[in-house]
Amino acid sequence: MKKKLMIAAMYASMFMLVVCFTTGNSFAQTKTKTESITMKDCCMMKDGKMMQMKDGKMTPMEKDMTMKNGTKCMTNGECIMKDGKKMQMKEGTCIDMSGKMDNCAMMNKETKKTTTKNKTK
Repeated sequence: MKKKLMIAAMYASMFMLVVCFTTGNSFAQTKTKTESITMKDCCMMKDGKMMQMKDGKMTPMEKDMTMKNGTKCMTNGECIMKDGKKMQMKEGTCIDMSGKMDNCAMMNKETKKTTTKNKTK
């Protein structure tokens, strides 16, 4: 009788370990997916150069871009808004693909965190 109880307890313990490891892995995967969602596609001025963020990857802008609302961004940092107003992008500003201007300091912090985590994997 004691032998049956010990075997049952051992199986129950192994089952609990499997459940714990499986749950931990699914939470880690969910966190990674959430981080990549927070990074939006945009054009930004970084280190005096126009950069393009697409699918979480930052690359130099190689050609002028037109946003969904008609705003045009040039590789020299000049933007012509949909109403025809011209403006020069400054360090740390970005414009998303819908044409909305924003200060992307928060996004840059998120990008650095994600890049650091990706390097450690």
